[in-house]
Amino acid sequence: MKQSLKKLAAGAALVLGAFTAQAAEPIRIGSVLSVTGPAAFLGDPELKTLQLYVDDLNKKGGVIGRPLQLVHYDDGSDAGKANGFTKRLIDDDKVDILIGGTTTGATMSAVPLVEKAGIPFISLAGAVVIVEPVKKFVFKTPHTDRMAAEKVFEDMKKRGISKVALLSETSGFGGSGKKETELVAGKYGVTLVANETYGPKDTDMSPQLTKIKNTAGVQAVFVFGLGQGPAIVTKNYKQLGITLPLYQSHGVASDEFLKLAGPAAEGVRLPSPAQLIPEKLPANDPQKAVVTSYANAYKAAWKTDVSTFGGYAYDGLMLAVDAIKRAGSTDKTKVRDALEATKGFVATSGTFNMSPTDHMGLDLSAFRMLEVKNGDWSLAQ
Repeated sequence: MKQSLKKLAAGAALVLGAFTAQAAEPIRIGSVLSVTGPAAFLGDPELKTLQLYVDDLNKKGGVIGRPLQLVHYDDGSDAGKANGFTKRLIDDDKVDILIGGTTTGATMSAVPLVEKAGIPFISLAGAVVIVEPVKKFVFKTPHTDRMAAEKVFEDMKKRGISKVALLSETSGFGGSGKKETELVAGKYGVTLVANETYGPKDTDMSPQLTKIKNTAGVQAVFVFGLGQGPAIVTKNYKQLGITLPLYQSHGVASDEFLKLAGPAAEGVRLPSPAQLIPEKLPANDPQKAVVTSYANAYKAAWKTDVSTFGGYAYDGLMLAVDAIKRAGSTDKTKVRDALEATKGFVATSGTFNMSPTDHMGLDLSAFRMLEVKNGDWSLAQ
């Protein structure tokens, strides 16, 4: 009898807790993502991830006794629209925190607004300019373009490659990637013997690749872009019969790249978070449980493959939730301070250790060097 009463009391407490959370003022999570347009294969899994885990957290009673409310807009991969939607989220929707900015361009268009409003903003974009120099209210989850270049050059150095051709996209991400690649090349003894660009909407990069093919001394090609462009480059590469090692950036760390590039992707190497290879991580890897749980939940909910881009959104939301819990409120300055004090937070992108001088909190060990083998990702040897 006593046992039954205890169970009833526990059940009632759970229901009451959930009811209280639903009755309380919601915590408003604002998000501007590129769900359509050229960056859709980044933005779509980001939105799906936020929707999945906001629902999941609400089923568990919310955060600090309050439900989460996701308010999101699609910028269509247009940085100008991202600026307008960010303004709306701040002024009209009165959100407590922002998670989004699929692309570097969209993120940077939002930065002045969030800094002026004093609202914590966790970006899901790659360029180092987002967090360097440090901006008081701006954080990010993806590894930087500089880190990607360093990880690639580290691998090239091991393979005796020192003369490289760079092919980068003229987008915010590609432009920053080009700049950072040029800056760190010398540190690894790499000389850029060719340096070409392509537009984010270009459909054939054969002219640039032909120039690279005809450049004397090239030992490998490094492509810095996102969306469909790098897949087109990979196909053109195969069509032109170029057999040099081909490297991509983390801007294509998704199964979507494998689908778009097809058999031409065989042998491609790139730096990636652990999210693409949960089943291939050793049992004692600290990230294994997190990436496996996320992959399983995402696949079950959406019946589609997971991507690192969805992982960036998962990390952004969980970092926000963790900071709100530690702050004990949604006071914007307190949440900002809690984000900056994040230490040892294991997520899909790595283990985050933030500080007043580092609003990303990841080091080079958070990247894994992958290679496409038999149409799938594998840890590069």
